[in-house]
Amino acid sequence: MNKIKKKYIYVPIVTAILSLLMLLILNFTSSAHKYKSYSDFIKDLSINKVSTVYITASPKITVKLKDGTQYESDNPRADNFKEDLLKKNVQVLEQGPANLKEIVPIIFLITSLAAIGVMAFKSSSISSRRMNSVDAMDANAMENVKYNFSSVAGNEEAKESVKDIVDFLSNPEKYTSYGARMPKGIILYGEPGTGKTLLAKAVAGEAGVPFYAVSGSDFVQVYVGVGASRIRQLFKKAKSHGKAVIFIDEIDAIGKKRDASRTGGSDERDQTLNALLTEMSGFNEKEGIVVIAATNRLDMLDSALLRPGRFDRHIEIMLPDIDAREKILSLHLKNKPVRNICINDWAHKTAYFSGAKIESFVNEAAILACKENSKFIEEKHMDTAFSIILAGYEKKNRSYIKDSDRNITAFHEAGHALVSMKVLPNEKVSKVTIIPSTKGAGGYTLSIPESRMYQHKEYLKNRIMVLLGGRASEEIMFGSDHITTGAHNDLKQSTKIALSMVAEYGMGDSLGLLNINELANLNISENKIVEECRNLVDKLYEDTKNILLDNKDKLINISDKLVEKETLYSEELTKMVLS
Repeated sequence: MNKIKKKYIYVPIVTAILSLLMLLILNFTSSAHKYKSYSDFIKDLSINKVSTVYITASPKITVKLKDGTQYESDNPRADNFKEDLLKKNVQVLEQGPANLKEIVPIIFLITSLAAIGVMAFKSSSISSRRMNSVDAMDANAMENVKYNFSSVAGNEEAKESVKDIVDFLSNPEKYTSYGARMPKGIILYGEPGTGKTLLAKAVAGEAGVPFYAVSGSDFVQVYVGVGASRIRQLFKKAKSHGKAVIFIDEIDAIGKKRDASRTGGSDERDQTLNALLTEMSGFNEKEGIVVIAATNRLDMLDSALLRPGRFDRHIEIMLPDIDAREKILSLHLKNKPVRNICINDWAHKTAYFSGAKIESFVNEAAILACKENSKFIEEKHMDTAFSIILAGYEKKNRSYIKDSDRNITAFHEAGHALVSMKVLPNEKVSKVTIIPSTKGAGGYTLSIPESRMYQHKEYLKNRIMVLLGGRASEEIMFGSDHITTGAHNDLKQSTKIALSMVAEYGMGDSLGLLNINELANLNISENKIVEECRNLVDKLYEDTKNILLDNKDKLINISDKLVEKETLYSEELTKMVLS
């Protein structure tokens, strides 16, 4: 559109140039007007052929005959010249004859110049406004939102928590009669991809009100005051509809706890937060504006934002449980050509998957079926898609991998699988492979974790042992001088779990029941914490090696099969370990 508008300015420019050329041509040709002598003019006058005489201050007069022809003659400048003409019924005009051929180009020229001036002024004013109005808020209402609660699979508790908001937006008089006020703000918090935005859209769709969706980053600018201005514009737009839902995603971008060390509150983020707090206090419940915000870190938000009267209600959107995962899978497979897919099995396998991850998983299976030109999405497509989501695509060209490297990878993955089956028997090892993936893994072991609300201390220790199983297997089979970098990510994860146990979960001796996050401003020694974490991991590593040494024949058996087949599944692994 901007390019088209820029092209419009060429129209008056071209018109002006053409008009100017026409004027020059007419002026050039006008110098060759027909001329008659004064005696010829007197002769025409005597035989009554003259219709009009144009007398001006110039030395020439223009004569128009009754047949329409014109010519020029000499101006006698006599005192009674006009009188004599009038007596002979000749029309006398004291200005030159009007010539459309000359007038039209002049009109076009003036109009074109005026248009160029107006467009130049308008363009400069728009540019000026753009330069001076960086605070313009680009937020448009989404009318007739198509989402409703049936679009949100799972999260039944969360849906129940917002149903009264929908009822309030639809029937405010009902609640007013009870003296109840509508919550002004709702915070949806939880893991990424759990459906916070979808639930907000469903609220607007169920209530049939406009939906404004913005991100916290939309208000973050380097210019002081821009964020606050955008907040005011957003609420002004929403109020123009009477009832509306404002959704602010990633609100922690502007709603983080304010730092007491900063003076005067001049920080741009603080001003934006203050504007949001003021706007939420400024509108009353009768206006029908509901603000829904989403965040992954509720603990980072300012207390003034979370107090009653601002964001009254805090709703956790949790990772879906097995029933919710089954509903989500059914929803996403509903309009797809599927055959022989056990949704209940996949609901078990996708433990700790978010709703967005499940959608991506199903979509990946559909893409694979499409690439194969298969009429249906089948179990094999789901299996491949599951591996892709967790570990990436398998590398097709594996000719560069040396036999010694394949052997190391096989023992590494066999160590993970064997320790997992020994210490976490309830977590089914579904697949072990030494085929490298596009996510950088030389091989990987897939296990299906149990759905559990809490993770106890013994479980966390066993998880560390499973992570250390690969490194322990390498040391047992190749010696401590030949351990590899393959355990890099395993050590990273085991360190994280151990640190959380000692410093956050109250499962260690260094801090006891204290949480390190609450002691962040205190000058405490971290050496004891690090030492305890190291001792914990070292002990678990020794326990892991003992398990593998006791089952060394099984470790070698699994490794040999991996080298031979590259991939082993649950049934084969169970036979080799339990035999």
